[in-house]
Amino acid sequence: MKNFLAVDTGCGYMSVVAAKDGKVFSTFLPDCSMRHSVLLMQTVDETLKKASLTLDECDFFGAVVGAGSFTGLRIGISTVKGFALATGKQTLAITSFDVAAYNAIDTKGKVLCLVDALHGYYYACGYENGEVIYPPAYISESEVYALQNAGYALRACESLSLNGVEKADPALGLQNAAIALSEKGKFGELTALYVRKSSAEINAEQKK
Repeated sequence: MKNFLAVDTGCGYMSVVAAKDGKVFSTFLPDCSMRHSVLLMQTVDETLKKASLTLDECDFFGAVVGAGSFTGLRIGISTVKGFALATGKQTLAITSFDVAAYNAIDTKGKVLCLVDALHGYYYACGYENGEVIYPPAYISESEVYALQNAGYALRACESLSLNGVEKADPALGLQNAAIALSEKGKFGELTALYVRKSSAEINAEQKK
């Protein structure tokens, strides 16, 4: 297993995971009140110290790229890009859906991973055996239940007002996703995953 640092700032919580010499250390803040910009660097420093790891010792840096809070995602992505630029190391894009999908060691079966998009809608992505089979989409509650009836188990990293949703562990999911995706060589540019336009973009278009 490679040495790495990975961050998740896409939702109300925050996860930071650091791995060195096969040992993994994590810090999880359950409620950041969307203060990721204030808390991220402090949390990164604390987690690196737990792992006795420096930025230069990392083989790659990972960041959750979406779906989620546009502001939160940008904070994590820009921070990790800065680390990669300063050290010349690779980056790994991890989706919020990956975090939920890889929460369990056993990734067999069909799982629909969900992020609350508010107002009765959800960002969703379907997996089977650890691979995406239902691309990221913006769907309604009724569509979620239709997919559940079609054989998908529901999973999310936050509490949702839906029936039958398995609650995932965000820090464990980030750890497992970073390891699994890096072993598959899924390195590349960090680009935010926008499943739908941001509220600011929608409002701007409506004013034209």
